[in-house]
Amino acid sequence: MKNTKQKDLIDHSHRPSKLLLMAEGRAIYDAAAMIPMLALKKYLPQGDNHPVLVFPGFFASSRSTRPLRQYLADLGYRAHRWKLGYNMGYSYKLHYGMRDRVTELVERYGEKISLVGWSLGGVYARELAREMPDIVRQVITMGSPFRGHPSSSNVHRIFNMFTEVPYDEMPRSFLQNMAHPPPVPTTALYTRGDGIVAWQSTVEVSDRRDVENIHVGGAHLGLGFNPRVLLALADRLAQPEGQWRPFKPRFFMKPLFRNWYPDWLVHGNENPLKANRQVLKKSMT
Repeated sequence: MKNTKQKDLIDHSHRPSKLLLMAEGRAIYDAAAMIPMLALKKYLPQGDNHPVLVFPGFFASSRSTRPLRQYLADLGYRAHRWKLGYNMGYSYKLHYGMRDRVTELVERYGEKISLVGWSLGGVYARELAREMPDIVRQVITMGSPFRGHPSSSNVHRIFNMFTEVPYDEMPRSFLQNMAHPPPVPTTALYTRGDGIVAWQSTVEVSDRRDVENIHVGGAHLGLGFNPRVLLALADRLAQPEGQWRPFKPRFFMKPLFRNWYPDWLVHGNENPLKANRQVLKKSMT
């Protein structure tokens, strides 16, 4: 059986439809739904006080992650912003700035750090974990197109206008490497209703046992407030170091994490998760 790591993991799905893009306005409901979640914090798994660094998405700053960081802090984590202003795309200066920020927090607390990234911020988080696996505890991405191709995003033209290294100039070998999960426990939170990037580019295709995908639904722009995201983050971050287990929501919560999007609404015909499940089943026999 051919290993999935030997395959081309770059996703070539078409960008989300205009209908899904216009429907991103429903993110306001995700933000509103975060309010009752705040009252439920005490019933969720509590943190062990380890540091967590949160990365904002493209065109956003740490202001966009403030509610999420406050939520994590209330759960018992040392939640931090990235202190690098607006995320205007990749640059070498930004890369070294993020490395320094991760190193600074690890040295301050004397323990490994968890990285949480929203959209493009999650792509950065994965690459930092790939470079510094000895000091990163785990990575959690939220709608991050780490397996994406320019055709799979509704904002790739804007991205190329501002980033120091345009997507089209990135070597294919780099993009292929980026599509593989970093060598630490990794969780990809995704929504098939994503109107910004193709959802297929935001999921992991791997046979590793410490790599998983969790469907959280909702809008791309609302992932930082989405109640299902908040539940998943509380569960994933609360795992003791070195004792990672796949996400298994309680029985009464399972309907919350199912995919309720009809196929006619979701763009693309290929589902990389179905193909990956088939590979995993054959590898176990």
